[in-house]
Amino acid sequence: RTPLTVIKGYLETLGDSEQMPKNWQHPFAQMSQQTTRMNVLIQDLITLSKLETQEREPAREQVDLGSLLAGVLDDAKALSAERGHSFVLLGDVNTKMLGNAEELRSAFVNLVVNAVNYSPEGGKIIVNIARSGHGVEISVKDNGVGIAPKHIPRLTERFYRVDPSRSVLTGGTGLGLAIVKHILLRHNAALRINSMLGKGSTFYCDFPSEALAA
Repeated sequence: RTPLTVIKGYLETLGDSEQMPKNWQHPFAQMSQQTTRMNVLIQDLITLSKLETQEREPAREQVDLGSLLAGVLDDAKALSAERGHSFVLLGDVNTKMLGNAEELRSAFVNLVVNAVNYSPEGGKIIVNIARSGHGVEISVKDNGVGIAPKHIPRLTERFYRVDPSRSVLTGGTGLGLAIVKHILLRHNAALRINSMLGKGSTFYCDFPSEALAA
């Protein structure tokens, strides 16, 4: 990360200079954009590497799911900006579970950001918390482009892309769902995916009953 930070710092300094020739401004903007993308990729790789190599279970704390998910959706609204997505949080918002709040937030951020990136302008994204005798199910539903059945088994593989050209446009690293999978595994949970082309997708995070706080 340090070399990229130095490069990006110089690019920003030169890009802000009044002496910058006009015909250089576009190349400098592109270089700055690509260093930002590389920083995101490196951070995702570091996160995934830590998740894969930490054998012990994450420290357990009581996590207020309603509050955590409301914060995730607030951030998603800023990401959506002028694209005008609507966000809804449903279900038992008072549910509390035992887990690592930082890791859980990372997992849900990845799922909601994916929903934003692959939904049309004005699309609707619904996050639902459902409790049952088997535990708690948290789902993220969108009405986006959907995913063909042949791709679903491979979605959590590193760098697997359903549509590489679209991933470049959205700035995705191809690591988000791999991170989600490993975070859920560390919480003894599982990821299920239900999708239909042109109809949207729903990602389910199934946590066992022992994850629920008393």
